[in-house]
Amino acid sequence: MNPSVPPARRSNTLSSSLGLGEKLFASSDERRFAAAIEEGLAHVEAGLLSQITFADEIADATSRYLLEAGGKRVRPMLTLLTAQLGSGNNPDVITAAQAIEITHLASLYHDDVMDEAQLRRGVPSAQSVWGNSVAILTGDLLFARASKLIAGLGEKALILQSNTFERLCLGQLHETLGPKADENPVGHYLQVLADKTGSLIATAAEVGVMFSGAPDEYTVPVRDFGEKIGVAFQLIDDVIDLSVETSKTGKKPGTDLRSGVATLPLLYLRELAETDTDAADLLTRIERDVNANFYGKGDDAAIDAAVTELRQHPVTKKTLEEARRWGSEAVESLAPLPDGPVKKALTRFAQSIVERSN
Repeated sequence: MNPSVPPARRSNTLSSSLGLGEKLFASSDERRFAAAIEEGLAHVEAGLLSQITFADEIADATSRYLLEAGGKRVRPMLTLLTAQLGSGNNPDVITAAQAIEITHLASLYHDDVMDEAQLRRGVPSAQSVWGNSVAILTGDLLFARASKLIAGLGEKALILQSNTFERLCLGQLHETLGPKADENPVGHYLQVLADKTGSLIATAAEVGVMFSGAPDEYTVPVRDFGEKIGVAFQLIDDVIDLSVETSKTGKKPGTDLRSGVATLPLLYLRELAETDTDAADLLTRIERDVNANFYGKGDDAAIDAAVTELRQHPVTKKTLEEARRWGSEAVESLAPLPDGPVKKALTRFAQSIVERSN
């Protein structure tokens, strides 16, 4: 079975969709910088499809399924941006950017199985089309292909990828098991985000420096930037999950909530419920209706009402403020970088992450 999906987003729209269009840059040097990012993205995009080719028709169909469904290519974008601190878009930078994106793609197949997600990038999730086993094996194939690409870049790159993959797995494990009895749930959740999302975005930024020959002293700043903006990205997702704007994602408001996923607004609500009766009442209704929904006895209208109430509750505003705090700290991490188009673009990149609505 090879269902049709919308064609992948053209690369020349990718940077502008993240607030990095040429209008951001005034001088001719800055415009050349913007053009280099677009050119690099075009090379990455063209190479991704050729890299995801296996000696099997089914494997090709399943592994390309989510790639062809689109995506903003946030991670290769970040690799290309930090590479401009050195020699720019050389072949190793392009290969590293492709490997990072394929690693991310692989993780989506596994995440959707574990989360029992029905949609991804506006299309039915892979396991809902082919089943869990095929989706898991497809993710494994993609991880293998990413590792093959990274191995060609040398031992240092392979160690970095292995450490990142370890954090991805630990983040998923800790999310699955939940916090320990003596562990703060919010702190646990933020660490999960740092491991599951921040680590790979940090690596995307780091390989840009590594393979462009940029000064070593830029490594820690861009790595810190990547991890913090990754956490901010996921916190904004927590807010978006409650949004009424669903036309671009195809998801119902409160998809995570309905699936029993405790995102930051719900964790904040649990904290507040210890001392606030109104928060306790809302929490009781949410947990009751979500549990009933899990057993096929849910009342959609009741869940819709609870999602609306949570969206309008101060805990969601607090989540948005927390996302902005992580975004601000990400920008502060860039202080050691030289002034110029790279720092300017990374700053705007961070702003676009916390300002996004889909």
